[in-house]
Parts: sequence; structure tokens; C-alpha cells
Amino acid sequence: MRYTRMPIEIESPEEMGYGNIRYNLAESSVRDIYLRDLNIDLKDVVLFYGEHKGITKLRETIKEESKILTADDVLVTTGAATALFVMATTLLNSSDHLVVIRPNYGTNLETPRAINCAMSIIDLKFENEFEIDVNEIRKAIQPNTKLISITNPHNPTGKVFDEKLIQQLVQLAEESNCHLLVDETYRDLNFQTELNPYAAELSDKVISVSSVSKSFGAPGIRIGWLICRDKKLMHDFLAAKEQICLCNSVVDEEIAFHLLHNKKTILPKHHEHIRTNFAHFKQWFAQQSCLEWVEPQAGVVCFPRVKAEYKPDKEKLYDTLFSKYATIVGPGHWFEQDKIYMRIGFGYPLFEELKTGLSNLEECIALSL
Repeated sequence: MRYTRMPIEIESPEEMGYGNIRYNLAESSVRDIYLRDLNIDLKDVVLFYGEHKGITKLRETIKEESKILTADDVLVTTGAATALFVMATTLLNSSDHLVVIRPNYGTNLETPRAINCAMSIIDLKFENEFEIDVNEIRKAIQPNTKLISITNPHNPTGKVFDEKLIQQLVQLAEESNCHLLVDETYRDLNFQTELNPYAAELSDKVISVSSVSKSFGAPGIRIGWLICRDKKLMHDFLAAKEQICLCNSVVDEEIAFHLLHNKKTILPKHHEHIRTNFAHFKQWFAQQSCLEWVEPQAGVVCFPRVKAEYKPDKEKLYDTLFSKYATIVGPGHWFEQDKIYMRIGFGYPLFEELKTGLSNLEECIALSL
């Protein structure tokens, strides 16, 4: 395999140095939490090899809202990134083909490239409000297509694809004898939408992926999961995980269980913060003239662009924003898009940080014109 570092990781806040950033509008998660705030006692956790699939009580909790899924339909991984890697390297090889929507999280493009899998990339268009055209995906299907890859809620736009569209994609996957990946990492950040069941409930051809990183502010414990009702495929996924890391940290799994077990008290607090920030964000957006957006429906990010009548010096814009204002957003090239696009996160910053960060962004756009 030939690995390539992704811009979204090279230029991530943790790589740039959190100490160099005062106004972080690049994150796609809620604020990172402290272990001390969880009031969890880890003294009796035995530091042995954990269950290879993930501790049973955690898998039960992940699927507890479903009347269809079982704990054996869940494989716990070291973050959603590992779930995506396991899925891609199990299903795909150099003689296969996948159809993937873009913009997208980089791993969903780079891992298939690393294994020389042929890809048909379906670019979602701002002018079409980043909607998926099922007919376009249908036309891209080939005899050796093994996977259709989407994210929902969509990264980086925050768009939610409706149930009818997802059903159409499921039907297409079944007709084509391939699998549908629904990367649902932002699923629990449904601060203004109904929480839909995991897409994996719909068919054994569907794979759902999620984690505690974005919704719970716990990326540091590296716990994610994939869900699929195809027993043979789940066996293969487990084999891949055992080759990569064998099992997860039992400490991380215990913390993840605590978070998910208490989600009905934890998530509403996060949603309240998101709604407060988003209300200001919408007001700010309505008052400035240089940017346009497709308003997000879920998650904590959006993907606006500079209007066509403005011609900013894009390098100056992002350089000045960071070096002079200690503020960052996610430039479009993180998602293989032009830098007139930017991902702005509104869930991570405190309210005053968001206000100042947006003001800094507006000033830097003006300075770059």
C-alpha cells in the first residue's frame, strides 16, 4: 500500500498546535471534554486483552435503540477512521471499483487510492444544494463495483439526505450486488432534526460507521464502530481488525460505555450549546456579503464559499487568518475543493470564541480582496 498524508490531517489543529490557536473554527466536533467531568471510576478495570469485537455491554448500548440490530452486528474499532479502513481494505482491492461522493472525509477517498482501487467520484454541486443524484450514481456502477460510499449527515456541509434517497441507494446497492457505506459520524449531532435509525437496519448490504469523537467530544479515547447485518462480512471485518490491532483499549471502551449509557443526559447539553452558537452563526451569515452557503441541517459544520463576484487572494486569506488573528477554518482543499470553499465549525468554540472568530474571518476576507 502507498500511503499519502491528507491535508486535513497535516493542517489539523492538533498538528498546527492548539497553543497557537485562539479561535478554532476548524473542528467538526463539540468541545473536547475532561475525564474528570465524567465522574467515572476506572480503578476496577482489568487491563487484559478485551473482547475482539468490543466489550459486549458497549456493543449492546450502541445498538440499544434498534429493534432490528443485535450486538453481533456491531464491531467496535479504534475510532471511526479504523472502521473505515477495515471496511475499505476488506471489501476492495486493485481489481474492484467503488462509487464515492465528494466532498467527503479524506479517508473515504485516500484508502481506496492506497490500494489502487478504481473509483468513480460523484461531485456534489453547491448549485444543487449538495444533493445526491441517484441516477448519476446508477450510471457510474460497473460490473466490478463493490461499494457506494456516502456520508450522512454529510461531511463537510451538514446536509441530511432524506429517507427516500437513502432507500433508493439501498435498492441500487441490492440490485447491483454491492454494499452501501453510510458514514454516520455526525449522527448524534442532530440538534434540529429527528434522529434516524442506523442505515444498516435497512439491508444487509448497508454498512454504518460512527464514533464517540464528534458528538461526545471524546476523540482522545479512539472508539468508533461499524454496523452491518451481513454475518459473513462481519466475520471478515473482525479478521481485519485482529490483523490490525487485535482489540481496543479496555480503558477506552469503559469510558465509551459510560458516555453512551448516559447519552440522554450528555447529548442535550451539547445540543443546547450548538443551538445557541448556530443561532448567532445564522445571524452573522445573514449580515455579511462575501459568503454564500447551503444551510446545514445537522452536525456542527457548514461548507460556504466566497461569492463569484469576489476574487480573494486565497493564500493571503488563510495565512493572515492564522498568523495575525490566531483563527483557523478548514480550507476547501481539505476536501479536494477550491479554497474559495471553507468548512466552518460552530460546535467546538465557546460562544465568545465563535463571535470573535467569525469577526476575524470577515475581516480577513475583506483584507484579501
